[in-house]
Amino acid sequence: MTITDSGVDSTPPPSAARETEPPSPTDKAPKRGLGNAFQALMLRLHFYAGVFVAPFILIAAVTGALYAISPTLENITSSGLLHTDSTGPAKPLKEQIAAAQTVEPKLALVAVAPGQHTGDTTRVIFSDPSLGESERRAVFVDPVTAQPVGDSVVYGSSGALPMRTWIDKLHKDLHLGAFGRYYSEIAASWLWLVALAGLVLWYRRVRARRDKRSAAWLVRPDRSRPRARTLNWHAVVGVWILPVLLLLSATGMTWSKYAGENVTQLRQAMSWTTPAVSAKLPGTGGPAMSAGGEHDHHGGGAAMAMPSADKAGLVDTVYGVARANGLTGPLEISIPSKDGMAFVAQELRRPGQYTRDAIAVDGATGNVTDKLPYADWPLMAKLTNWGIQFHMGLMFGLANQLLLLAVMVGLGTVIVRGYLMWWRRRPTKESTLSVGKAPRRALAQTPQILLVPLAAAGVVIGWFAPMIGIPLLAFLMIDVLVGVGARLRAA
Repeated sequence: MTITDSGVDSTPPPSAARETEPPSPTDKAPKRGLGNAFQALMLRLHFYAGVFVAPFILIAAVTGALYAISPTLENITSSGLLHTDSTGPAKPLKEQIAAAQTVEPKLALVAVAPGQHTGDTTRVIFSDPSLGESERRAVFVDPVTAQPVGDSVVYGSSGALPMRTWIDKLHKDLHLGAFGRYYSEIAASWLWLVALAGLVLWYRRVRARRDKRSAAWLVRPDRSRPRARTLNWHAVVGVWILPVLLLLSATGMTWSKYAGENVTQLRQAMSWTTPAVSAKLPGTGGPAMSAGGEHDHHGGGAAMAMPSADKAGLVDTVYGVARANGLTGPLEISIPSKDGMAFVAQELRRPGQYTRDAIAVDGATGNVTDKLPYADWPLMAKLTNWGIQFHMGLMFGLANQLLLLAVMVGLGTVIVRGYLMWWRRRPTKESTLSVGKAPRRALAQTPQILLVPLAAAGVVIGWFAPMIGIPLLAFLMIDVLVGVGARLRAA
């Protein structure tokens, strides 16, 4: 403004006049640059997913923390079944099986898992028609005295005991059956997407504000901005745990119903499936037996017919042949249900066990009829097996479990801080229909050169993982309704 003889000149300068002019219709949705447009889309996606999907992820984090340490908890709470104080040479497996059959004389014997280390009990496993899917009955035998020490239901061919099974199902479906699996699939499907979107936002936020002479600028909280402390720790902790979150999300999706089926079909098309050892004897038509399905913790253990007594007596021969052929890890020996089939010994998934070798043996002659060394598995099958084992807290034993526990606690703090930020910035006027202050009209202001490939990618991802696609459509509908409401209020 300028001073005249009559006083203060109230005429605004040309720049101010331009700032007060109403925008033209063509200015309502100005196109952003690619970088800014992508950031706006990621912020909108991260915001909606954080508000509506984060509860599922938080539940998965809490139950996952229990799941991570469940092998150690099982080892403590079930020590009386899993371990004994007896010392001395082990009795033949034939005697141990006979002792277990006195406990369950009416059930069909299907497998034997000899104790791996001194003090470990032997599991003699039976098929029990009264149990649920993937459940079997196991009698635990002291290998030194050949005396039963107890029995329990075991779940899956990894042999989880009831406490670990309960935690496993809590993490998988909240004990709600098929309906509850939607929660875990939503959590696993969205976890990687929300995490990567958050990484993009954090990278673009701090790259112009930090000293980038070292890599620490991305993984160090900014202590110079106390008002942004919650955001700093929300993002930095997310960056710290990001690699593990991506692995957990990828492996978790393989367990899911819809995305898991698509993953299975993709692996079959790419020849990435886990190979199987043949259980048929030469000149017969016996079937092949899986040598270590990645998800055997959640299934397996189908009922088999009662074998003849002489087959149980051949287990010692099969056990010796398996050890002589390099199967040094913990074993489960499957007993054939009918003639024309071989015994199959395969290494089990246990803490610190990295291979899953399998071998088929003719119990009558001791001849090896088929072998499947872990070294012969396809690379992707190996990686999948290792990822599943890491997810289960078995890859590196207790260290693996403590790492997963720390990551789950960190994920919980990230989610809680995210809600804290939303609560502080939430709309407080009753007339507003908005749920937050994430940028509006992000789609309308995105250049088509970026929007078209992102839309195509969204369609593909939504088809492959429906629990991403369906919520994503819901987010778009909510966004449209919020925008319509805002325009109506403005009118």
